Amino acid sequence: MAKKGANVVVLNRKSARAENSLTELRKQNPQGKIQWIECDLQSFQSVRRAAGEIKDLYSETGIDVLCNNAGIMGMMDKATGDGYDVQIQTNHLSHFLLTKELFPLLQKAALAHGEARVVNHSSEARNLPFTSLNAKYFEKNGGNLGGNSSSFIWNFLSGGGRWERYHQSKLANSVFSQELARKIRESGLDVKSLCCHPGYAITALQETSNADGGLGHGIFERFLERNVAQTQEDGTMPLLLSMAGTDVKNGEMYGPENGMKGPPKRCNPGRLTTVEAGKMLWEVSETACGNFDFHSKM
Repeated sequence: MAKKGANVVVLNRKSARAENSLTELRKQNPQGKIQWIECDLQSFQSVRRAAGEIKDLYSETGIDVLCNNAGIMGMMDKATGDGYDVQIQTNHLSHFLLTKELFPLLQKAALAHGEARVVNHSSEARNLPFTSLNAKYFEKNGGNLGGNSSSFIWNFLSGGGRWERYHQSKLANSVFSQELARKIRESGLDVKSLCCHPGYAITALQETSNADGGLGHGIFERFLERNVAQTQEDGTMPLLLSMAGTDVKNGEMYGPENGMKGPPKRCNPGRLTTVEAGKMLWEVSETACGNFDFHSKM
């Protein structure tokens, strides 16, 4: 995106990894307009502060694309400082809050350029295990949501523990995208809500999960890496298509054509992404983050 001339704003916590990534981005794009704003998705205060900085920077021009792609996976059953599960707040609630806060900037860009986009990054785990979205995971129950079993396969089959929380957070990404798309259509706005998933891409996500005990002995993980995984560059393609593709439409979802890997194509969110789930998720998300006003002014 930077090579194409976009102003790229990266939101990260302060860390050596974030600094190294930013340095590498600037090294590969010496003429690119790349800036960093500190943002900890496990703190609503930090998210609001970061959103405020973005508003100050882009109050005149707006923003064309908001890409909610940060995430953690298979982490321990513990609460953030705000009282919510760490995976739920990082993967969904803080993205809902950021979208709510920055939506006026998206509307401004849409009026100027004909469209703007919100892109949420989900996972194949949205459909596994086969459990529906449950409000309790999005309430102040952090640290009391199923425990810390590290059995990857058992958790997916039984619908418990850290992998159920991950499933709930990734299903929320899909459900949020669809509910946002519906509300945008009802409001007659030119903002598009899109969702995508990377299939199984080898990234640092597995490393952080393993460091927190989320992958147990890693046998199933190693099987996937050897037999069905793709590179992180290939896994990025559905995200890039959602952000910059010319023919994408509000409410669509994109992922690898073979589910786990392959070129990006439009896909089905799945049977768990329902209108009823969307209404429930919107309500509990507004309880956590505040009212989402589609016609608010900056």
